[in-house]
Amino acid sequence: MSDLFRLSIKEASEGLMSGSFKPSELLDSVIKRVETVEPNINAFITKTLDTAREEAKKSDQRYETKRKLSGLDGVPVAIKDVFCTEGVKTTAASKILENFIPSYDATVIKRLKDAGAIIVGKVNTDEFTMGSSTENSAFGITHNPWDLSRVPGGSSGGSAAAVSADECLFALGTDTGGSIRQPSSFCSVTGLKVTYGLISRNGVISYASSFDTIGPIAKSAADVALILNVIAGNDPMDSTTVRNNLPDYSSFLNKKIKGKKIGVPKEFFGQGIDPEVNKIIENSLETLKSLGAEVEETSLPSTDLAIAMYYIIAKSEASSNLARYDGIRYGKSEIENLESKVNNLIELYFSNRTLGFGDEAKRSIMMGTHTLSSGYHDAYYKKASQIRTLVKKEYEEAFRKYYALITPVSPFPAFKIGEKIDDPLTMYLADANTVPINPAGIPAMSVPAGFTKENLPVGMQIIGPHFGEGQIIEVADAFQEATDFHKKKPNL
Repeated sequence: MSDLFRLSIKEASEGLMSGSFKPSELLDSVIKRVETVEPNINAFITKTLDTAREEAKKSDQRYETKRKLSGLDGVPVAIKDVFCTEGVKTTAASKILENFIPSYDATVIKRLKDAGAIIVGKVNTDEFTMGSSTENSAFGITHNPWDLSRVPGGSSGGSAAAVSADECLFALGTDTGGSIRQPSSFCSVTGLKVTYGLISRNGVISYASSFDTIGPIAKSAADVALILNVIAGNDPMDSTTVRNNLPDYSSFLNKKIKGKKIGVPKEFFGQGIDPEVNKIIENSLETLKSLGAEVEETSLPSTDLAIAMYYIIAKSEASSNLARYDGIRYGKSEIENLESKVNNLIELYFSNRTLGFGDEAKRSIMMGTHTLSSGYHDAYYKKASQIRTLVKKEYEEAFRKYYALITPVSPFPAFKIGEKIDDPLTMYLADANTVPINPAGIPAMSVPAGFTKENLPVGMQIIGPHFGEGQIIEVADAFQEATDFHKKKPNL
């Protein structure tokens, strides 16, 4: 019973229902795991273990009286530290919010609590989710469980590392340009970026509001379906959420994919892709063919423009969103020492932001302000918006023909800590395969697809049409039924 932390949500739910163990026993196993591996991983910024134990006791009683709330009742979860949690510090991995304690729960947090899920803590991220390695955190670097000298990816690196290291059974992350999928690939877990508007962003700290999405990171596609059933759907507090009647995502499990047409965009396999990554994805395509899928090459010509377009728009929106952290509304206010430290409002702003923001946040403010400024708006932001429309139309056209698209998640496996941090442009290219999906507003999932000779994980990206999460889960589940890559564990 000591290794209950290794269970998937599906396995844990079955064990809890049968009475093989109690929620408090499952939580104890997870807490012992956290105590054992966390010194090496550094996934958590804040642990909420005392509160978790209290909630586990309540869950024990519900199971004893046959009043289970959902398939997530009693299941330990870690939360990326950009979700507001009532009474629990929410930092966005930034010094500017290091003492911020929200007075309310984000909508998805409330839905998890109402479903009986047990929050064990808040996990690390790049500051304000701006980064691809979780090195841009004011609270230290998170390490990849498969190789502690390497990054876990970002910005949801803490979430992916915690799931990979079995410090929780699932986690929540955010995805603005690949921040769920890329760390899921680097850490060999299953992560879903949903259709824009499927899950409420209310109470979640923003990076780029027109790209941001909320999503689950778990141990399998089957687990992702269970989570999605709880957290997806309309929220009156978020006007961008859809009013669609959503399916039971578990109904897409255990399906055959024979005859399904799968497109493979050639632009994702060009110059810069690691040969081992290329081979692993080719092998994965052969697996899909063996399951009866019809796989063929296709083209998305605007892919090469997507990364420049994405960063122009994302940094523009980021500069606007970060304007609120001025030391008055939010931040490390210097007002108490106004006479001794600052002479006017401008000095207050500079003092607060110099102390509070890290390099990538400052870079985002400068880039975004520049592209939105008079004389540059038409040349940069307007042109990027036109390309965004073009990218979206290309994907819409592709899904008139294909059930799903397959690409690598990242051109390369996890890189060494410190390898790219001093070269922002090279770091931005780490997202080359994931950023086109967010401007298009469509869903995509990272699924463990194999390992390099150095035993580094590689993820396969499954892309679906708008609100095609079920189709993605169907393909991913069929692939995972035929392979065991998602079941392999790092040696910690």
